[in-house]
Amino acid sequence: MRAVLTRVKYASVAIDGETVGKIGPGFLILLGVGPEDTEETARVLAEKALGLRIFEDENGKMNLGLEAIHGEVLVVSQFTLYGNCRKGRRPSFAEAAPPDLGNRLYEQFLSECERLGYPPQHGRFGADMKVESLNDGPVTLILDTDQLMNTPRRG
Repeated sequence: MRAVLTRVKYASVAIDGETVGKIGPGFLILLGVGPEDTEETARVLAEKALGLRIFEDENGKMNLGLEAIHGEVLVVSQFTLYGNCRKGRRPSFAEAAPPDLGNRLYEQFLSECERLGYPPQHGRFGADMKVESLNDGPVTLILDTDQLMNTPRRG
Protein backbone atom coordinates (compact mmCIF):
# COMPACT_ATOMS: atom_id res chain seq x y z
CA MET A 1 0.00 0.00 0.00
CA ARG A 2 1.04 3.54 -0.61
CA ALA A 3 -0.17 6.69 1.07
CA VAL A 4 0.47 10.35 0.49
CA LEU A 5 -0.20 11.94 3.86
CA THR A 6 -0.58 15.71 4.11
CA ARG A 7 -0.90 17.73 7.28
CA VAL A 8 -3.86 20.01 6.66
CA LYS A 9 -5.75 22.89 8.27
CA TYR A 10 -8.87 21.48 6.59
CA ALA A 11 -9.82 19.12 3.77
CA SER A 12 -12.95 17.90 2.04
CA VAL A 13 -14.02 15.51 -0.68
CA ALA A 14 -17.05 15.94 -2.93
CA ILE A 15 -18.81 13.57 -5.32
CA ASP A 16 -21.20 14.98 -7.94
CA GLY A 17 -21.09 18.38 -6.25
CA GLU A 18 -22.02 17.00 -2.80
CA THR A 19 -19.50 17.10 0.06
CA VAL A 20 -19.25 13.56 1.43
CA GLY A 21 -16.32 14.04 3.81
CA LYS A 22 -14.89 17.07 5.60
CA ILE A 23 -12.32 17.61 8.36
CA GLY A 24 -10.62 20.37 10.28
CA PRO A 25 -6.96 20.13 11.28
CA GLY A 26 -5.49 16.67 10.74
CA PHE A 27 -4.38 14.32 7.98
CA LEU A 28 -5.53 14.05 4.40
CA ILE A 29 -4.50 10.56 3.30
CA LEU A 30 -4.53 9.58 -0.38
CA LEU A 31 -4.44 5.77 -0.37
CA GLY A 32 -3.35 3.37 -3.10
CA VAL A 33 -3.55 -0.42 -2.94
CA GLY A 34 -1.20 -2.82 -4.72
CA PRO A 35 -2.04 -6.34 -5.93
CA GLU A 36 -0.02 -8.09 -3.19
CA ASP A 37 -1.37 -6.04 -0.29
CA THR A 38 -3.25 -7.72 2.55
CA GLU A 39 -5.21 -6.87 5.68
CA GLU A 40 -1.85 -6.89 7.48
CA THR A 41 -0.46 -4.16 5.22
CA ALA A 42 -3.59 -2.09 5.86
CA ARG A 43 -3.06 -2.49 9.62
CA VAL A 44 0.66 -1.61 9.45
CA LEU A 45 0.07 1.45 7.28
CA ALA A 46 -2.79 2.77 9.44
CA GLU A 47 -0.76 2.37 12.62
CA LYS A 48 2.27 4.12 11.12
CA ALA A 49 0.30 6.96 9.52
CA LEU A 50 -1.92 7.74 12.49
CA GLY A 51 0.98 7.47 14.92
CA LEU A 52 3.10 10.11 13.21
CA ARG A 53 4.01 13.15 15.29
CA ILE A 54 4.16 15.90 12.68
CA PHE A 55 2.32 18.78 14.34
CA GLU A 56 4.34 21.55 15.95
CA ASP A 57 4.66 21.86 19.70
CA GLU A 58 5.09 25.13 21.61
CA ASN A 59 8.76 25.23 20.51
CA GLY A 60 7.96 24.87 16.82
CA LYS A 61 9.21 21.26 16.69
CA MET A 62 7.26 18.51 14.95
CA ASN A 63 6.51 16.62 18.13
CA LEU A 64 2.72 16.31 18.42
CA GLY A 65 0.42 13.63 17.06
CA LEU A 66 -3.24 13.65 16.07
CA GLU A 67 -4.40 12.98 19.63
CA ALA A 68 -2.60 16.03 21.03
CA ILE A 69 -4.25 18.39 18.57
CA HIS A 70 -7.62 16.59 18.50
CA GLY A 71 -7.01 16.02 14.80
CA GLU A 72 -9.21 14.35 12.23
CA VAL A 73 -8.57 12.08 9.25
CA LEU A 74 -9.88 12.18 5.67
CA VAL A 75 -9.02 9.15 3.50
CA VAL A 76 -9.42 9.19 -0.29
CA SER A 77 -8.74 6.15 -2.48
CA GLN A 78 -6.30 6.86 -5.28
CA PHE A 79 -5.18 3.98 -7.49
CA THR A 80 -3.02 6.40 -9.48
CA LEU A 81 -0.41 6.16 -6.70
CA TYR A 82 0.56 2.93 -8.46
CA GLY A 83 0.94 4.63 -11.84
CA ASN A 84 4.07 3.57 -13.67
CA CYS A 85 5.53 6.40 -15.76
CA ARG A 86 8.76 4.70 -16.85
CA LYS A 87 7.76 4.23 -20.50
CA GLY A 88 5.96 6.56 -22.84
CA ARG A 89 3.79 9.48 -21.85
CA ARG A 90 0.73 7.71 -20.48
CA PRO A 91 1.05 6.01 -17.11
CA SER A 92 0.33 2.31 -16.80
CA PHE A 93 -1.81 1.31 -13.86
CA ALA A 94 -1.11 -2.42 -14.16
CA GLU A 95 0.68 -2.32 -10.79
CA ALA A 96 -2.49 -1.22 -8.95
CA ALA A 97 -4.69 -3.80 -7.24
CA PRO A 98 -7.74 -5.03 -9.13
CA PRO A 99 -10.88 -3.12 -8.08
CA ASP A 100 -12.36 -5.83 -5.83
CA LEU A 101 -9.15 -6.17 -3.80
CA GLY A 102 -8.53 -2.41 -3.83
CA ASN A 103 -12.01 -1.70 -2.48
CA ARG A 104 -11.78 -4.41 0.20
CA LEU A 105 -8.43 -3.16 1.49
CA TYR A 106 -9.51 0.49 1.29
CA GLU A 107 -12.45 -0.43 3.53
CA GLN A 108 -10.06 -2.37 5.80
CA PHE A 109 -7.85 0.71 6.10
CA LEU A 110 -10.89 2.78 7.08
CA SER A 111 -11.76 0.17 9.72
CA GLU A 112 -8.20 0.26 11.05
CA CYS A 113 -8.40 4.04 11.39
CA GLU A 114 -11.59 3.66 13.40
CA ARG A 115 -10.05 0.92 15.55
CA LEU A 116 -7.18 3.28 16.35
CA GLY A 117 -9.61 5.95 17.57
CA TYR A 118 -9.88 8.11 14.46
CA PRO A 119 -13.14 7.36 12.64
CA PRO A 120 -12.25 8.70 9.20
CA GLN A 121 -14.19 10.87 6.87
CA HIS A 122 -13.77 9.42 3.41
CA GLY A 123 -14.59 9.45 -0.25
CA ARG A 124 -16.05 6.55 -2.21
CA PHE A 125 -13.87 3.94 -3.88
CA GLY A 126 -13.86 4.29 -7.66
CA ALA A 127 -15.85 7.54 -7.72
CA ASP A 128 -14.84 10.71 -9.55
CA MET A 129 -14.00 12.88 -6.56
CA LYS A 130 -13.00 16.49 -6.06
CA VAL A 131 -10.62 16.97 -3.15
CA GLU A 132 -9.95 20.34 -1.56
CA SER A 133 -7.43 21.03 1.17
CA LEU A 134 -5.33 23.68 2.81
CA ASN A 135 -1.87 22.23 3.39
CA ASP A 136 -0.30 23.11 6.72
CA GLY A 137 3.43 23.77 6.47
CA PRO A 138 3.31 22.29 3.90
CA VAL A 139 4.10 18.89 5.39
CA THR A 140 3.57 15.97 3.02
CA LEU A 141 4.96 12.45 3.49
CA ILE A 142 4.96 9.37 1.30
CA LEU A 143 4.45 6.06 3.10
CA ASP A 144 4.96 2.74 1.31
CA THR A 145 4.42 -0.58 3.06
CA ASP A 146 7.16 -2.15 0.93
CA GLN A 147 9.56 0.07 2.88
CA LEU A 148 7.73 -0.08 6.23
CA MET A 149 7.59 -3.87 6.21
CA ASN A 150 11.02 -4.37 4.56
CA THR A 151 9.56 -6.30 1.64
CA PRO A 152 11.16 -6.30 -1.80
CA ARG A 153 9.98 -3.50 -4.05
CA ARG A 154 7.61 -4.62 -6.77
CA GLY A 155 8.02 -3.70 -10.41
